[in-house]
Amino acid sequence: MSGPDSGATVIAFVSQKGGVGKSTLSRGLAREAAKSGLAVKIADLDTQQGTSVEWHRRRLDEGVEPIISVEGFKTADQALAQVNRYDLLIIDAPARASEGTQKIAQRAALVVQPTNPALDDLGPAVRLFHELTKAGIPKSRLVFAINHVLTDAEEIAAREYLTEAGYEVLKGYLPSKTSYRDAQNHGRSVTETRYDALNSKADGLIQSLINLVG
Repeated sequence: MSGPDSGATVIAFVSQKGGVGKSTLSRGLAREAAKSGLAVKIADLDTQQGTSVEWHRRRLDEGVEPIISVEGFKTADQALAQVNRYDLLIIDAPARASEGTQKIAQRAALVVQPTNPALDDLGPAVRLFHELTKAGIPKSRLVFAINHVLTDAEEIAAREYLTEAGYEVLKGYLPSKTSYRDAQNHGRSVTETRYDALNSKADGLIQSLINLVG
């Protein structure tokens, strides 16, 4: 990843709908990067919800390390102004497409769109990436992550749907587990649950993302 002198590597988590796991994956990536010694910042652009900012407060209250820098920003420009201060800038974008989404995508090394495996979520997700490609964002910088999976069959079907739409999908997925929610309720990430198997599952998904960036 790029160092501070050349500007941070920017990874953006975007979606058309809420509740698909943007903040969840933002936190997981930030934790793994910070643990490896990188200077990391999560820029929370959803000023109405501020879920990553609130999670950061819980993390501080619980004394969980490593400490991760999280800050709320009103605009994409304000968030992107942070690029020279960190190794990795993670943008947790609002749950809606906008002009700011395109601006973020143009600057990002990778744009990750989490999605649930239901068709009600897959359809809008694909349409958002279609909009970004029409705006000139290379498909090589767009990738899906599958979350909230209940069965192997629905994960396979979702992966086939997204692949047939012409987009890359991260290896692995996050199953729907209450332990992931419980961890985040206490300021931890999905790689910091009480269960090694769940941590390994989440770490595999995060690592596949890191491998794409290089």
